[in-house]
Amino acid sequence: MKIIAYSYSEPLLELPPDRSIWGEVERVYEDLGERTQLQQLLRDCRTNPPEYLLIRQLEELGDSVKEIRERLKEIESLGIQIIFLYNQQLNTSEPQRAELLKLLEEIQQNQRSRCIRKGHARNRLKNLPPPGKAPYGYRRGKERYTIDRVQAPIVKDFFEHFLLYGSLRGAIRYLEKKHGKKISVSTARQWLTNPVYRGDLKYQNGEIISNTHTPIISREEAAQVERILRRNRRLPTRSASAPRSLAGLVICSECNSLLTVSRVTAYRKKGEYLYLRPSNCPKQPKCKAIPYEQVLQRTIEAICRDLPPAVAGLNLPDIDVVKNEIIRAIATKKEILSQLPSLQTTGILDAETADLRAYKLRTEISQLQSRLTEMPPVNLRETCQTVSLPQFWLDLSESERRFYFREFLSKIEIIRQNETWQLRLIFIF
Repeated sequence: MKIIAYSYSEPLLELPPDRSIWGEVERVYEDLGERTQLQQLLRDCRTNPPEYLLIRQLEELGDSVKEIRERLKEIESLGIQIIFLYNQQLNTSEPQRAELLKLLEEIQQNQRSRCIRKGHARNRLKNLPPPGKAPYGYRRGKERYTIDRVQAPIVKDFFEHFLLYGSLRGAIRYLEKKHGKKISVSTARQWLTNPVYRGDLKYQNGEIISNTHTPIISREEAAQVERILRRNRRLPTRSASAPRSLAGLVICSECNSLLTVSRVTAYRKKGEYLYLRPSNCPKQPKCKAIPYEQVLQRTIEAICRDLPPAVAGLNLPDIDVVKNEIIRAIATKKEILSQLPSLQTTGILDAETADLRAYKLRTEISQLQSRLTEMPPVNLRETCQTVSLPQFWLDLSESERRFYFREFLSKIEIIRQNETWQLRLIFIF
């Protein structure tokens, strides 16, 4: 009993199937982009027809319903039984005509969708923007996004305010107040995470191509945005942009409640007093509030005391060495990318293969650049020497102090001992 198999794959959209799906067959005919092997299969079947032909689905026999019908009719006229792995309703000796017509209609619709997706895939190979309206701040040009000179400064202001204060809602309010531009919280998050503002394109398949158009923010600013977003995810929603540096960090170990900052003013007197009060203490009587300034002072003292030995005990890789390795890998891939035009000119690579290879190299470069931006901007051991000095913390504003606290601290635990209390720092590393 002779059994053969045939598969067609579009290289722009998918990978060829694993040959193990066919089991034990005499020969596998496999086409990529063109159906030359299908023509060879038909010629071989005319001279030495097999008993069975395995195909994944009916639409692999042609690009139109007419082609599929003609080839299906020719194969069956040779006495070959076709077994479909996915179109199970056709695995009968005489498929019902209504079912076949229904399936052919579905195939026609799938092929329209496939043609559209192939067109999008070709655009990806040429680094063209995805279909749809250009993001706010850009206009759609002939081959790439171009800066909208009216909208782009608004987006730039939004990013600069977020980088300065680390507050998403604060940046939203700032836009509305200064520019009269109202955006939702979800839209603001999309702006912060959208690669297009970094000069990159992200396609529907999740792949990113770098440096395709003029960016609105620099790579350094984009890296800082990513660091702030990762840091804020560890904090309660409202605490991420709170004005006080200890907000969202202090927890009472007695009742496991988060301590929130409360303001108290004296009757007919100017000034205010800040306290850290348990937000949801189940105990009776409830855990007492603690003066904010006392906790702040002890936190600074504890950081100066505990951070150096904590960092010294870490088995940290040399950041500069890791960065240099990534930079060398990027340079190597860029060099290969620059050689593709000459390989195409000499005929070693055809145009389609060269485009596919260039697209893959650009996505790999984007992944390496993403890894590079995720690296800490400074060496932790070197930074530790500076931040372990009390004067460093005293010279900072509350917003600056908030930034550095969240770079090192996961939480601050208040340990109560009768009428006194101590604190313990939990570092993020």
